[in-house]
Amino acid sequence: MDATTGTSAHTEITLKDVVDLVHGWYPPGTADSWDRVGLVHGDLAQPVRRILLAVDPTPSVAQEAAEWGADLLIVHHPLFLKGVHGFTTETPKGRTLHTLARAGCALLAAHTNADQAVGGVSESLALALGLEDLRPIVPAERPPLDKLTVLVPVEDADRVRAALADAGAGRLGDYEAASFTVEGHGRFRPMRGASPAIGTVGEHERVDEARIEVVLPASRRADVVRAMLAVHPYEEPAYDVVQVADPGISMTGTGRTGVVAGGVTTLADLAARVAEVLPPTAHGVRVAGDPDREVRRVAVCGGAGDFLLDTVLQGDADVYLTSDLRHHPASEFLEHGGPALVDVAHWAAEWTWLPALEARLRAALVTDRGATVEARVSTRCTDPWTFRTGGDVPHPDARRDH
Repeated sequence: MDATTGTSAHTEITLKDVVDLVHGWYPPGTADSWDRVGLVHGDLAQPVRRILLAVDPTPSVAQEAAEWGADLLIVHHPLFLKGVHGFTTETPKGRTLHTLARAGCALLAAHTNADQAVGGVSESLALALGLEDLRPIVPAERPPLDKLTVLVPVEDADRVRAALADAGAGRLGDYEAASFTVEGHGRFRPMRGASPAIGTVGEHERVDEARIEVVLPASRRADVVRAMLAVHPYEEPAYDVVQVADPGISMTGTGRTGVVAGGVTTLADLAARVAEVLPPTAHGVRVAGDPDREVRRVAVCGGAGDFLLDTVLQGDADVYLTSDLRHHPASEFLEHGGPALVDVAHWAAEWTWLPALEARLRAALVTDRGATVEARVSTRCTDPWTFRTGGDVPHPDARRDH
């Protein structure tokens, strides 16, 4: 409570606060080189009280954001993937941005950087289906890491740790300035020609020392070592740098595989579960495989995932669920005796990320910071297909050729 007014005090959240939060979860640097993610429009200092979430930045979604009074629209698909020299209301993209700008609503996109991340698109799809024991189909390659170990007098340890952190060492995920220290005794004897910071030439010396260990990106090795040497009191510091082996257990990466809750189901029951969990679309849920096939492990990829067919074929999944599968790649995949296929609408698969992001924003902004921020998922279906006719599912015997 505010002591002067008797009302509850709330933290005001700025656009910069939200951008930093989202970029911390889905770092823009992990996006594909062709992608265009991040803040598209907005004043970083403006307050944010309402956040709308959507897959596509369409004119209708922009209008919904404006009518609701949203201060920020977060989308999965970028508004601009190619350079433009202007944006007017003569184009759909121009109308989208014009509507948002006129309403004072910022626009932020998280695309391929959100696809691979923990808590991202493919993981949200897998969790929505109730899959457990998740792991990436293709684990993300982590930047090479080093570990630096240095011995320093105890009284100088804080100064050395600070210099290491300022140079980029000790960053682990969402943490910085991480280090390990153990104290012991250093022994040495300065020889003729030495200029010891501690001790006397020709005499044995015993010093209370700290052994400091930090990890660092291999690309920062020279900068970190130089920073350490610049503040270390010894004329000849004792240190070593070793390369850290990648254990290959990254939780980030392309797609996800997981096991069915309860251990086993059938392809028909899994397809029914998919139809129940995903928002309805004219596309529906298309399935290739024996309805009675036992299913234990499921591979999923939000968005267009036929680029992973060869990888999935070499894995242990019983089903691969994704979107935008083309005729020939899917047919050849089945001819090789691979997993069953489930093809869903691109928009529907990626939509599953929005409720997960909404909950994450609420937890971070409302629960943790006590801010008066509302977040909600757009009510607009932006899947491009509006209806279908016919298309009765053929009898399974019709696909005996596979």
